This record gives sequence, C-alpha cells and structure tokens, in this order.
Amino acid sequence: MGARKTRVAKPEPGRTQTLRCLQWLNFFLADVQTGLGPFVAAYLASSGWNAGSVGYALTFGGLVTVAMQTPAGAIVDASHRKKALVVASLAMLVCGAILLMFRPTVASVYAAQFFIGSAAPFLLPTVAAITLGIVGGKAFDRQFGKNQAFNSAGNVFTALLVAFVSYRFGYRAIFIVAASLAIPAAVSIFGINGKEIDYTRSRGGKVGEKDSKAKGLSTLIENCALLYFLFVAFLFHLANAAMLPQLGEMLSEGNPKAAAPFMSACIIVTQLVIAVSAAWIGKRAGARGRKPLLLVSFGVLPIRGVLYTLTHFTGALIGIQFLDGVANAIFGIVSILVIKDLTEGTGRFNLAAGALATMVGIGAALSTTVGGVLIERVSYQASFLGLAGIALIAFMLLLFLVPETLAGSAGLHTPDVEVIDVAGKAGADSVRVGIGMEREKLPRHRSQLEAEDIVEPWTGRGLLGTQRGPSKNERNW
Repeated sequence: MGARKTRVAKPEPGRTQTLRCLQWLNFFLADVQTGLGPFVAAYLASSGWNAGSVGYALTFGGLVTVAMQTPAGAIVDASHRKKALVVASLAMLVCGAILLMFRPTVASVYAAQFFIGSAAPFLLPTVAAITLGIVGGKAFDRQFGKNQAFNSAGNVFTALLVAFVSYRFGYRAIFIVAASLAIPAAVSIFGINGKEIDYTRSRGGKVGEKDSKAKGLSTLIENCALLYFLFVAFLFHLANAAMLPQLGEMLSEGNPKAAAPFMSACIIVTQLVIAVSAAWIGKRAGARGRKPLLLVSFGVLPIRGVLYTLTHFTGALIGIQFLDGVANAIFGIVSILVIKDLTEGTGRFNLAAGALATMVGIGAALSTTVGGVLIERVSYQASFLGLAGIALIAFMLLLFLVPETLAGSAGLHTPDVEVIDVAGKAGADSVRVGIGMEREKLPRHRSQLEAEDIVEPWTGRGLLGTQRGPSKNERNW
C-alpha cells in the first residue's frame, strides 16, 4: 500500500487577505516608526543640541510612553474596535513628524515627543492583539514571527530610503518621508476584516467563552514569574536603548553629514538579522521553549557594549550591530510569547503586554539619561561599559529567576493545582513535574515508599496504587 497522504487545509480566501494585510501593516508601521526613532538623536545633535539636552528630550518622550503603556493595554483589552486604535495612533505619529520638520526648538521637539510617545503604547499591543484574535493562541507563535519579519523588512526599507533622503536633502526630509508612509499603513489596516478578530481571543480569554469576564488584577500581581520577567525586561532595555543613539551622537561630532548614513547602515544590519530570523525564532520558540532563546538575547548585549569601546572603525562598528540584531530579534518576539503563556485564560493579555511595554519604556527612557550623564561626566567608553554591566546583571537574573513558560517544554515545572477531597474540601498546592528529563535527574525527597504516601488505585486514571501521595505533606486531600 502506498503512503497515506494528509491533506493540509488552506486558509479561506478572506482569511488569507486579512493575514496579508496584517503583515503589510507591520511593514509600514515599521516605516513610520523608524523614521521617527533613532534618527531624532542624530538630528538634534547635528542641530547644536548637546548630549544632555538630547537625552532629556528623548527621556521626556519615553516617560510619556511609560505613563500611557499600562492604561493603553487595558484599553486594548476592552476595545472592540482595535483597528480604530491603530488609525488614531498613526495620526498621532504624523503630527509628531510634522512638528519635527520645522526648526527644532524646545517647544516643537517636546511637543513632537509627546505625540510620538502617546502613539507608541497603542501600536504594537494592538497589532499583537489583532493577530491573536485572528489566528488564536496555537498559531500565534508562527504568525507573530512572520509579523516581525515584515516589520524588520520595513525597517530595512526605511533605513535605506532615509539614508538617501537625509544625505541628499538633509535631516528634515526624514520626517516628510515618515509622515508619507503612514498612508499605506492606513490602507493596510482598512484591508483587515474586522469580523475575523475574535474579541475574547484577542485579549487572551478562555477559549469557548464568548465575552467572558477578565480575571482580577491580582492574578497578574501574584504571578511571580511574570513579575520577574518584567524586571529583567526593564534591565535589558536600560542597558540596550541608549547604545545605538550614543553611537550616532559620537560619530556625528566629527562628521555630522555622515552620521545619518551610518545610523541607516546600523539599522539595516540589525533589521536584516531580524527579518531573516524572525519566522524561525517564532517556530523555534514554539518547539523548544522560550528561555534558551532569551538567554542568547540577553547574553550578547554585554558583549556588544564592550566591543563598542574597542574600535572606532566604521566597518567594525556596523558589523557589531549583528549582535544588536540577534538580541532584538529574540526579545521582540519571545517576550510577547512569554506574556501570552503567563496570561493565557486570564483575559489580561494586552494589559500584561502593556505592563511589559511600560517596563521597557522606563528602561529605555532612563537609559538615554544615564548614558547622557556618563558621557558628559566621563566619556563615551565609560557609558558603553556601564550599560554593559547592567546587561550582565540582567542576564544573571534571567538565568536564575525566570522559569520556562512554554507548556509542555522539557524541564522541571511547578504548576499550581487545585483539588477537592471526598469530603468536598478544597485544597491547593504546587507540584513539580519533570518533562523530557532522565529519571536520575528528577528530584527525590524520600528514600523509600511508606504506606501513608501511597495513592489508592485508580486504574481509570492510570494510577496503579504504587504512586506516592501528598498526605505525608500534611495536606487534607
């Protein structure tokens, strides 16, 4: 007999169009945000702003973002009109770009940072929520990886375009380009069929419970793994955010006109790495777990900071950006997957994603300030080494505090369980389950079985009467 063939179901035409528009939305959103991102620092530095003033302006924008992130997550969770949130955020970015087209006064720069900072908290969480609402939790890993690949491709496209435009027409033309690219982004969002966005799924609610109520905030606050992860994410961005802008400032001091092409080259290297690896990272994280990838992401950051102090050769500095691509590719994808894992069934996915973005925003905002102060008082080299030290601390905390979050991944897990005894009394405890581990590596707390540690036979559930039970641990169940 021949091998049996399995027919793979193809997405419906409407669903295929929605997913394509979703991917292109990520592409064009990256275009707009790239034009308003790291180039602002180089633009202000070339306009006569000192490192401290640049840092304060970027910090202000970061603080606005921080103030909005968690409330934005709650709004995204509650909203049934997520496409409208994306359009409104795009409008805010365009307002910021228009203000930066003119002479960079304190008022115009800070107003632009306010608009940009207010829009950022809604964009990525809303797009992630739309993705989750369309494809569901099981397909989210791969689809989110594809989204990030398009996002990075958009960054590469914009970086090349900005490099040409800024070199030919000056820095202000960058912001004209950024504002113009909001048009195809809006077209993409309107191409997404809103009826295919499941409201309950989009906020991480329980499958099959239409419009179910979200769990209380205490569910998130009491989740130690979530709190640990948010803290290491803060440290990661405290170390990471200032590195590339500082590099641009350092190089613009000697040759302002060459700074923008250099920044574009750095962004291109980083985003090419992300574009090539994003889909694979999403697939790998779903098959092998989140933590191994995160350790790689956190591990390359201190190395990058040290390498920046060893050379000023442009080619070498651009090459070092490969490490930035590795770190950001993994963190950008896997961090959202971790949040999805830790909030599954709570209906608080976007709120937790907003909390993550808040910690990222705080870290990024403080990073530019810390970096700017170290540059003014010591040197660029001291600033890079200080940021590398923070990155090393983040790596160690991730290694020892944050567990693997992918359900069913190999390793030792400690899920919480709730049970009811024959008398109807409820009890709760944490149990340890070893998946894919050798028997010799599993922890043992008793050298022999005792009568009171035996579970009664229950053959229907695979219990043969030889398993040890919890009664010795003074539980009532």
